[in-house]
Amino acid sequence: MSAILAVSVMASAVAAGCSSNDNNAEGKESQAANSPSGSPSGSAASATPSADKPLKFSISYPTTLNDGYAQRQSDLSKEKWVQALNKLTNTEQIPTSIQVDNMPVMFAGNDIPDVVVANNGISDKSLAGAVQAGVFMPLEDLLKQYAPDLMKNVPQSAWDLETYKGHIYGVPDYLSNPNRRATFIRTDLLEKAGLPAPKTVDDFLNVLRAFKKLGVENPYQMRADFKYADVILGAYDVLPYKDQFEVVDGQVVPKFFDADNMEKALTTMKTMFDEGLIAKDFATVDVNKYFQNIRGGSAGVWSQNAISMPDFVTNLDKSTPGSKVDIIPSPVGPEGKGGYFFYAPVTRAAYINKKVDPDKAIDIIKYLNWMQSDEANYFFTFGTEGDTYTKDADGKVNYKIPETKEEIDEEGWRGGTLFLAHDGTMNRLRLDLDDTGKYVENSFDTVLANEGLPGIGFYPDLSAFSKYPDLTPQTDVGPKLIVDHMVKMVYGKEPISNWPKVIEEYKSKGGDEIVKEATERYNNKDGVVDIER
Repeated sequence: MSAILAVSVMASAVAAGCSSNDNNAEGKESQAANSPSGSPSGSAASATPSADKPLKFSISYPTTLNDGYAQRQSDLSKEKWVQALNKLTNTEQIPTSIQVDNMPVMFAGNDIPDVVVANNGISDKSLAGAVQAGVFMPLEDLLKQYAPDLMKNVPQSAWDLETYKGHIYGVPDYLSNPNRRATFIRTDLLEKAGLPAPKTVDDFLNVLRAFKKLGVENPYQMRADFKYADVILGAYDVLPYKDQFEVVDGQVVPKFFDADNMEKALTTMKTMFDEGLIAKDFATVDVNKYFQNIRGGSAGVWSQNAISMPDFVTNLDKSTPGSKVDIIPSPVGPEGKGGYFFYAPVTRAAYINKKVDPDKAIDIIKYLNWMQSDEANYFFTFGTEGDTYTKDADGKVNYKIPETKEEIDEEGWRGGTLFLAHDGTMNRLRLDLDDTGKYVENSFDTVLANEGLPGIGFYPDLSAFSKYPDLTPQTDVGPKLIVDHMVKMVYGKEPISNWPKVIEEYKSKGGDEIVKEATERYNNKDGVVDIER
């Protein structure tokens, strides 16, 4: 793929499957629906719960410090896109923007709107146990009767994640493809080296060695805590993350309990360190330095969400004319495995206050079901015809691409925050606007669709995690105790052969309790989610 100037991907107020504060620096993921890119269908009446009377409801959206657009509005009820959405759907929304950290205060004060939107699903800490406490109404009967499109399109794994004691409580933003990450490579460097794209770990090391000979400063771009730099760990299927548990001899254990493959992975990474294929200071490379190196042309291979391709193409075109970047299948290990972890299938969900009148609840469900329509997809993706986009006689969309931070924030509010109950895998309408976007679509359909690592997750989290913070994994960062040993071993300050001792240390410091609870919950099917395709 040539390094052509690419449009920026829609900046979303909520990054799919990624709750880290790094989202803004990394380039927020598109959250628009994966819908057919035809003309918008349906009418306001079809989207309207009651054609003769507007649906009036209050709703709260979670925000972070990065959501500048919402914070700049004195009254969100009068905000431009809320007003346009109200007109389109015959609704009267009363929206509020609540910072994630302050949501528990809302529940404590019992001042709860009709609809509450929360990141990450039922077990998200911002909900403060509200689902379990009975604050929201069960929705399965309403969904079956009034939301046929949602019931058809939302993966069962997403419904499972929004289910508590047999009842569905949340209507999710979901991922139809749980594999988000990809292996990026500078193909101009590959061509200079005269090598094909690597297929195995050994091939991968040889490519990195060739890049080093070409003078590439960071043949493989690492990052602190092995975050977004886990391609080798994936090849040996020992990712130490939150939803990467597996059943071994009747027990549910973290994948890093596989000492043989963990040692092979660490040995490979130590080879990369010893040969200068990764930076000597890899353990302290923060998100800003990580992206600075990639965008500045000093990285040969790196790992990142596939949706970030337009960012890399645009910035590399500026910093390194003639550069080419591609997404390739991740190198596989000796067992034929490769790629990155599967994300949990829910990125955000909407909950309905149990005090809401039954008729209003029906209308809210109809409103959420409308989010699956082409009409909704066009609105949240492009805005209003004649304002932010026009259409040629042949139906081609001419979209006014946001350029300033303020414009990008506004687009993220409309196409991310306000767009509920949709597929956040990628925004095909938006990606179809240029060749780079189409390349991303193809990569999702042909590369990412064929790799990735399933695992077992627990929602809500294992209670033992709260007791042992150093043993608690994050979505894409291993437990501190484990990461600390990994760093020491790659640096040569601790023998890699000591990994069985690391497992015993983990177990003795609370890991046995974690494994016991995980096994019991798995056997009892208590909040267990198989994170798979």
